[in-house]
Amino acid sequence: MRVSLDEDLAAGLRCDAALYTTGGGVVTRDCVFCRIVARESPADIEYEDDEILVFKDLYPKAPIHLLVIPKRHIESIATLAPEDTPLMGRCVQIAKLLGERTGYARRGYRLACHCGPEGGQVVYHVHFHFTAGRRG
Repeated sequence: MRVSLDEDLAAGLRCDAALYTTGGGVVTRDCVFCRIVARESPADIEYEDDEILVFKDLYPKAPIHLLVIPKRHIESIATLAPEDTPLMGRCVQIAKLLGERTGYARRGYRLACHCGPEGGQVVYHVHFHFTAGRRG
């Protein structure tokens, strides 16, 4: 569920609102991805476990465009704590699984993570873009 927004609106997607807890862990009220985790916003979910959620990007840039997110709110790669390392590793392992499930493990796929405004991050909840099916 990636949204195409101008910079002013994108700044509003930074997750500074009050924290609360769901079955997926600590989330924020104003984070679009946290609302998906809490089932307050719809998404086409492709994979879920206790820590990770994968859903289709609302505005796909390739025939297969999935977002891999930790359920627990982490604003960006720049704000990772050392204890977040295993969770980020799990996100990458889930991407490997997605490659196998989609038939692109041998053919190839892309896994990207944008960090901060100059890195192209729009939603301030760590997420990985899994894209496959087209070069670019």
